[in-house]
Amino acid sequence: MENSNSVKRLPLFPGELTLVIAVAINSFGVVLMLYSGSGISAISSVPYAFSEVLPFFTLGTWTYLFQAALVFSLMVLRRKFVISYLFSFVVGFVFGELLDVHELWINHLPTAIGWRVAYFIVSYLLISLGIALSNRCGLPIVPTDLFPRELSQITGIGYPRIKISFDAICLVVTAAMTFLCLGHVLGLGIGTVLAALTMGKTIGIIGTWLDGHFTFAVGLRLHKAGQAAK
Repeated sequence: MENSNSVKRLPLFPGELTLVIAVAINSFGVVLMLYSGSGISAISSVPYAFSEVLPFFTLGTWTYLFQAALVFSLMVLRRKFVISYLFSFVVGFVFGELLDVHELWINHLPTAIGWRVAYFIVSYLLISLGIALSNRCGLPIVPTDLFPRELSQITGIGYPRIKISFDAICLVVTAAMTFLCLGHVLGLGIGTVLAALTMGKTIGIIGTWLDGHFTFAVGLRLHKAGQAAK
């Protein structure tokens, strides 16, 4: 007979591996969404606008410059220097470089309308999963993911609301910048708007599912948790 006090132990998942997976799938998801023709994801729309208006830098380079601005903004809001935010920028740099890598081969994928719809759905789910994983890895994460999470903690406003507002602001900036500088709105589509309005909620749903199936821990904490489970 089972002990009624026994508690189901959730599988342990290393935070370091969680971060690697999150960065890998998010960078691919961003480029795949753009390739789908439905528009770029909101988190990369501002760097994309800069890469089109000022093309002397690549999308990847503008991405980590934008992320540096987000890190600086968080330090201003917290009114202190936060070392972990600098590590977040390093992660953001790797993310930006991966964007450029994916752009080198993505054009080899088929472009029929059915494929493009599939690309959007896959990219939407990948980005949502990647952000949910980032929020649980326990390590410095990509600044575009870090910013809404930290702003939620600073303001006390729920993460889904902050995330949706952040994405919406990015879209407005992108639309205004490309229209004023290029004469037409570029990089935004129905997929971009749909993702911006719903992704915060989707991330929350995926995050709840992850919390119910895994325990995320980093380094020594993971080792101790594993020992306790024996």
